[in-house]
Amino acid sequence: MKVIICGAGQVGFNIARYLSREENDVTLIDSEPRLIEQISDTLDVQGVVGYASHPDVLEQAGARDADLLIAVTHYDEVNMVACQVAHALFEVPRRIARVRAQNYLQRGYSELFNRQNMAIDEIISPEIEVARAIAHRLEIPGAFDAIPLSDGRITLVGLRCDENCPVVDTPLRQLTGLFPDLALSVVAIRRGERRIVPTGEDRMLVGDEVYFVVDSRHVKRALSAFGHDEPEARRLIIVGGGNIGMFLAESLERDSPGMQVKLIEINRQRAEQVAQSLSRTMVIHGDALDLEILSEANVKSTETIVAVSNDDEVNILASLLAERHGCKRSIALINKPVYGSLIGQLGIDAVVSPRAITVSTILQHVRRGRIRSVHSVGDGFGEIIEVDALPTSALVGRPLREAKLPPGVLIGAVLRGDSVIVPRGDTVIKPEDRVVMFAIAESVPRVEKMFSVRLEFF
Repeated sequence: MKVIICGAGQVGFNIARYLSREENDVTLIDSEPRLIEQISDTLDVQGVVGYASHPDVLEQAGARDADLLIAVTHYDEVNMVACQVAHALFEVPRRIARVRAQNYLQRGYSELFNRQNMAIDEIISPEIEVARAIAHRLEIPGAFDAIPLSDGRITLVGLRCDENCPVVDTPLRQLTGLFPDLALSVVAIRRGERRIVPTGEDRMLVGDEVYFVVDSRHVKRALSAFGHDEPEARRLIIVGGGNIGMFLAESLERDSPGMQVKLIEINRQRAEQVAQSLSRTMVIHGDALDLEILSEANVKSTETIVAVSNDDEVNILASLLAERHGCKRSIALINKPVYGSLIGQLGIDAVVSPRAITVSTILQHVRRGRIRSVHSVGDGFGEIIEVDALPTSALVGRPLREAKLPPGVLIGAVLRGDSVIVPRGDTVIKPEDRVVMFAIAESVPRVEKMFSVRLEFF
């Protein structure tokens, strides 16, 4: 598949990294020569310097033969025009654009993005996607990561094993005997700098970060099995009244009527706008780093603080201050990757990365046929891949103990109809089963070949 990516920032780079290692023909466009030079030296991609909305630049990038254009520059208008030019002049079959400005996405303007007007097949709004991801994590207290899979029927959960974890130092193969009716499979463990794709003989230790996939109907039981019986938050503080904070508050008002939400916004004009738009959320104008403001928000009686301002440092410090003064849990939005490795040491419970969420969302729209989605796990440790089994796959029709899985690959769950199956050695995968697996980054291309993902499926 020939793909053109407009924008060589963090999102564009990571999409290019995923697609290029899957042997797609990828070309990156950016107006900054330095970025193109760096990426061309790092990835097996073509680089074109120029403005992505200019027809001559798109033609130089190979738009006449492209199968897909992904526009993720920093400018919404450039992204939209690039898609329109790719459609009108070069007939690129599929076009995806990142659009941040919510004015374009209001319900009354929904007709803007169609083939007769602005020819864009998929619009990605990072702010909306991030708010959705946070709302889902709030539903699973005790987890630092939570991703719905298979249309919500399976959930990937990441949590830390503390001193109260009942299954610490237990061989993983014994979990089935301890919890025979629990559809759960541990797929990855991060132990300090060590990254483990576990076998049945591996054990979880105090301090480990553990990722498991579980039947979504069993999530609460799974959390209890790991010693996490925290109640779902009923009192919440949101720091930041930007689009993410606003969308999150709106979704909580709509879907969690029993939750008491307070939102802190430092800009008075924005605070007034947010207050007018929300019906049940208390909006407080002030600085979240001011202890008097946190006290006004009753931080000591709050279960969770969600810091989603536009400033990483404010998000980190507000989370730490809130926890020091009685808040039980913190979730912080972090844009700068350099902070990611420090968060656990600081004591913040969960981090949300807009970049990772945006990349994952775009990849779900990019992939066609049997690859349903790919989600990055553990800051580049590996990926959770959802794939539909083809009759031609080497895994179909034989017991898994006979399968030759690539190194670093572990099958976590099989969805057959409405049934979630925890795979064993005698499990036989059937055509059209949905298979959820973990794979270290280096093995992803081999996984896709194993499931016979060919060009005609995109």
